[in-house]
Amino acid sequence: MMQSTYIARQAIFNRKAETIGYELLFRDSDDNNFPEIDPDVATSKLIIQNHIHGDIKSITMGKPAFINFTEKCLVNKYPLMFDNKSIVIELVGHKAPSKRLIKIVKYYYEHGYKIALTEYDLNEHWDILFPYISIIKVDIEITNAKRISPVVERLRPYDIELAAEKVETKFQFQSLIEVGFNYYQGFFYHEPEIVAGQTLAPIKAQMLELMSETFNSPLDYEKIANIISHDVNLTVGLLKMVNNVATGTTIKITSLKQATAYLGEDKLKQFVSILALSKLTTDKSDEISKQALITGKLMSALASNSVFKEISGFAFITGLLSAIEVILKMPIDEIMKTMPLAEPIEKALVEHSGLLGELLNLTTNYITGQGENIKQMIELYSLKPDFIQKEFVAASKWCNDLTTK
Repeated sequence: MMQSTYIARQAIFNRKAETIGYELLFRDSDDNNFPEIDPDVATSKLIIQNHIHGDIKSITMGKPAFINFTEKCLVNKYPLMFDNKSIVIELVGHKAPSKRLIKIVKYYYEHGYKIALTEYDLNEHWDILFPYISIIKVDIEITNAKRISPVVERLRPYDIELAAEKVETKFQFQSLIEVGFNYYQGFFYHEPEIVAGQTLAPIKAQMLELMSETFNSPLDYEKIANIISHDVNLTVGLLKMVNNVATGTTIKITSLKQATAYLGEDKLKQFVSILALSKLTTDKSDEISKQALITGKLMSALASNSVFKEISGFAFITGLLSAIEVILKMPIDEIMKTMPLAEPIEKALVEHSGLLGELLNLTTNYITGQGENIKQMIELYSLKPDFIQKEFVAASKWCNDLTTK
């Protein structure tokens, strides 16, 4: 009998490194790999657990969900449970296009669904599906990307885009653009582009100072207000936040110090951290910053009532800063010199050690579907997989609401 299951996700990017959708990865909790069960069952569970409960849209933050469907799932009309704009049907488990598969693919094409041919091996027998598919996915660990050129010529008459899977480095990403790929999937966006000798611009140093200052105890409201006062956008943002919190009451703000104190510690910490992160983020690090927001929120939720409770005060900021090396393109130990953070936070970020480091590893692996021994970690810390999944969905929805306002 299957134990609790969950859904991880992987971002899919265009050439500008903008997120165009997420592939949803079915997982059991054993080792964070696709479980040894019938893939039809895997798809059914994904749909039942996440779509019927209305969670898929939250997990994909309103972007299309790329979902694997076997021929049997397609015959059973599982994709019809979804709006045709909300998913991309990924064809899996086929060695060649059977007459039945051609008929099924044509059926979904005529119903307005986008279809992706995965596990593509360059064989010409797939050409018969070209009129009905939107995306061809190539696993570049199995198929040399340079061999794709003849296929590009065969695709010209059709409106088909090429997606590369297992892109692990920025160099691969650049090379694949030159070959003619349109979409990219993998962990290349986690790779820091360290620039030797780079120093922080004054505004970035100020944002880091602001983030670290909000996690001092007790808070120095005057110092925080002083840092905020140097940036118009931060000031406006703070006053809007006060206005939102003060619903139903009339409050006259006479100083930024009063505004920071009015919010109180918890709201101020999250507000300032998120605002500061948004000032550090560029378009190219947008996905990574969203993931950092979700990581911080999920870490905070997992630490609220578990063995991690003793480090709950550090959980949100640690998740938020988990991608700072990629965002700033600087070595993490250099960044730490500019941020007087508590020792558990620094150890978690630099060494991934300590209880906080364990929570960070568990959370990031859970979200992205990477890593091993997830089940053991969940059991070790007496966490319930269903609870983690629920909080992951809530964190994704919170991040989407935050970034679309």
